[in-house]
Amino acid sequence: ADGGLGLDEAGHLGVGGVHHQQVHALFADLAEFVVFGQCVFGQGNENSPLALVGEAPGRFEAEQGLPFVGTAGKNLDALLAMADIRREEIYITNAVKFRPARPGKRAGTFTNRPPAAKEIARCRDYLLKELSVVQPEIVATLGNTPLRALLGQAAPAIGGVHGKLLKTDEFPFQIFPLYHPASVIYNRALSDALEEDMRALGELMRQNESADASV
Repeated sequence: ADGGLGLDEAGHLGVGGVHHQQVHALFADLAEFVVFGQCVFGQGNENSPLALVGEAPGRFEAEQGLPFVGTAGKNLDALLAMADIRREEIYITNAVKFRPARPGKRAGTFTNRPPAAKEIARCRDYLLKELSVVQPEIVATLGNTPLRALLGQAAPAIGGVHGKLLKTDEFPFQIFPLYHPASVIYNRALSDALEEDMRALGELMRQNESADASV
């Protein structure tokens, strides 16, 4: 219906009934921030009890317009398989909808950078609209950025809350913080913790499925 959010044929979440018009409008709204590629919106099952929220698109995501298709996406797919969670059954998006980038050393190139606070804040309303449509029971945040996007700049650091369900008065869903899959690339010591947390997330999903089946 017009005025609401919905998925198009490709599984992308858009505003209103006309996806392309809304994407164009949002892209124009964020144009001052976009220096590489395109805005990247969510993809997946809008009826899923689980939504994964990453940080921001990287180079490959910005090129393809899809979340988690780069190296971090391959790592995420492996972790989901380990947790016995099928990617097509869940909803995946990012806190920031465009690639935060800075000019590279060579002319015409760009490198990734962490999102700035104003960029996280600029995309927060769109993220919340996405989650209001999907209505997940659990939102798994991948890294510090999506955790701050939901809980504000005073959000606890991921190192102290990863793998724990967080309840708030602001949201109807519970938050399950995880390390970002890309963090393992740079810090192999986090691998065991991330894998353990993913298995715990998979178990939570199976418990929810069993509870729903018994109702």
